[in-house]
Amino acid sequence: MPKNIELGILGEKIASDYLVSKNYKIITKNFRKTFGEIDIVAKSKNNTLTFFEVKTIEENNLGFSPEDQMTFSKIKKLKKICEYFALKNKNLINEKQGWQIDLITIILKKSGEKEIKHYENI
Repeated sequence: MPKNIELGILGEKIASDYLVSKNYKIITKNFRKTFGEIDIVAKSKNNTLTFFEVKTIEENNLGFSPEDQMTFSKIKKLKKICEYFALKNKNLINEKQGWQIDLITIILKKSGEKEIKHYENI
C-alpha cells in the first residue's frame, strides 16, 4: 500500500478517536461518489451534522502544514459532496443547527506524539 494511503488511513483513525473523545457520534466514514469524498460524517453533542475533512502529515522541516493542502478547489469540491449528502439525508439534519464542514489536521511528530487541530465551520 502506498505510504500516502497508509498515512491517510492512520489520520482518519486518529481523527475518529479524537471525535469520539469529544462526544461526537460517528455516522459514516469515507462516503464516496464520483465527484468527491467525505472522510468522516458525525453528529456533534449539540446535534449538528458535521462533515470532517482530515489532513495528516508527518513532521518535516520543509515548512509545510496539513492546512496547506486545503486549496480553494478542494474546499469547493468538498462543499459539493457535503451538500449532496445533506440533501439525501435530511433526516440527520436538525433544522436549528443545520450542518457544517470542519477540518481536522494531524501532524505525526518524530517523537511519536500527535498534534491535532480542529477547525470548526470552515
